[in-house]
Amino acid sequence: MSDPSPLIGEPPALDLVNTRPVGADLLSTPDDLRVWLRLQAERSEEARTFAATEPAAESLAAVRDVREHTALALDRVRRGEPPSAGDLEALNRAQRAAPAVTELDWDGRSLRAARRRTGPPALRPAAWLAEAAAELLADPAVAKVRECEADDCVMLFLPAHPRRRWCSAARCGNRVRVARHYRRHRPAEPDPASS
Repeated sequence: MSDPSPLIGEPPALDLVNTRPVGADLLSTPDDLRVWLRLQAERSEEARTFAATEPAAESLAAVRDVREHTALALDRVRRGEPPSAGDLEALNRAQRAAPAVTELDWDGRSLRAARRRTGPPALRPAAWLAEAAAELLADPAVAKVRECEADDCVMLFLPAHPRRRWCSAARCGNRVRVARHYRRHRPAEPDPASS
């Protein structure tokens, strides 16, 4: 996979696992985490809140820990095996560090419910992502998660269509189609034995 930009658009837990393409780590610094959270902000109110703050090194370490345990649990669940107790405990611990509460607010005319995280601000992004991982791992659709079929890609996706083969048609799908076209249409190499 030659594109170092994050793949966004899958469930947040898959987007998180996908921040580790072949030979790279897209969450190497707190600034990388901030950029990734900003990309997620269009899809999640919680991510929008986190993206508005400057993540600390503690946030990055907690998110990377959640990513590791999510990837390990997901790998096992996709193969029909139970996840390890250690991975589940790590994801549960991350959620407990900054639990979500649905707070009610009266604005003078109507009642609003908004989800807010309690706990240390540095641990809130990891708690949100651990919760997203729990939702994905417990969803029967987790059995449909696939790995991209491009040779040099390890991205995961949840196909909306059963014939989807690549993490992204624009990324890997296009590269595979171009390579296949090139192989079909390149001139035949001369046979060295006939010279």
